[in-house]
Amino acid sequence: MAGRKKFRINKVSRASEALFHVIVGGFALICIIPFVFIIIIAFTGAESLRTIGYSFFPAEVTMVNFNAAFELGDQLWRSFYNSIFITFIGTFLSLLIAIMYAYGLYRTGYPLKKFFTILMFFTMLFGGGLVPFVIVIRNLLNLGDTIWAMIVPMLMAPFNVIILRTFYKTCIPESLLDAANIDGCGEFRTLFSIVVPLAKPGIATIGLLTAIGFWNDWWHALLFVRDRSLIPLQFLLMEMQRNMEFIRRNITMIGAENINFADLPTQGLRMALAVIIVVPIAFAYPFFQRYIISGMTIGAVKE
Repeated sequence: MAGRKKFRINKVSRASEALFHVIVGGFALICIIPFVFIIIIAFTGAESLRTIGYSFFPAEVTMVNFNAAFELGDQLWRSFYNSIFITFIGTFLSLLIAIMYAYGLYRTGYPLKKFFTILMFFTMLFGGGLVPFVIVIRNLLNLGDTIWAMIVPMLMAPFNVIILRTFYKTCIPESLLDAANIDGCGEFRTLFSIVVPLAKPGIATIGLLTAIGFWNDWWHALLFVRDRSLIPLQFLLMEMQRNMEFIRRNITMIGAENINFADLPTQGLRMALAVIIVVPIAFAYPFFQRYIISGMTIGAVKE
C-alpha cells in the first residue's frame, strides 16, 4: 500500500544509521590520518620542516628523502629481501605449528592433551629471562649470525594456539571428525582435508597477526645478528635512527661543527623508510580480509 512504511530488516532508524556511519567513518579517518601524515612528511624537504614544522600542506615537496633512502643501495634491497623471507617462512612455519598443536588439544581422545595444555600455559606464565634465552639460541641451537635466529624464537605462539583451539571447538563439530574417521581418514588427512579448510577464517586471523609480528621484528636481529647481509628492514630503520641521534648529540666531539644538523633529512628520511616498510605489509591485508569477514558469520546458525 502507498501509505504503508517499507519494512526494514534491521529495524534501525535512518537517523541512527546515519549517526553510526558518521561515528565509524570518523574513527576510520582518525586511524588513516597518521599514515597519511607520514607520507606527507616523507615528501617534505628539511627546510620546510624547519620553517613551518609538520603540515598537511608543506611549502616544499621533494623526493630527496626517498633518494637518500635509495642511496643505501644494496643494503636496502638486501634488508628488504630478508624481511620478506623472514615474514613468509616464519608465518608459514608458525601457522603450521599452531594448527597441529591446537588440533591435538582439540581432540578429546588424545592421551597427552592435558600434559601439552599445561606445558603451553606454563610458557605463558613463566619465562627464563634474557640471558638463558640468548644462551639457548646462540650456544645450544647455534643460530647466531643466521637468518633462522630471527625466525625460530617466534615460531611457537601459545596465544595463537588458544585462539585456534577455541575456533575448532566452536565452529567444527566433533561428529564431522567422527564421520571422517569412519570413512577411513587418518588424523593428518582429517586435519588438512577437513579441519583446515573449515578453519580458514581463524587461520587467516592469526596468520595476519603473525605476519605483522615477523615483519616488524628487529629485536632478535639486535641480539643475534652481526652480519650486515642478514639484517632486516626494520633493524636498518632502527640503526639509522640511532646513528642520527648519535650525530646530533656528539656533533662537537666528532668535529662536525660546520654541519647544520637541521639540513640533514633526519625526519624525512625516517618517514621515507617507514613508508617503504609499511606499504608491503599493508598490501598483505586484502589477501586475509575475505577469510576474516567470512569468519564473522560462522557460528551464527546452530548445529
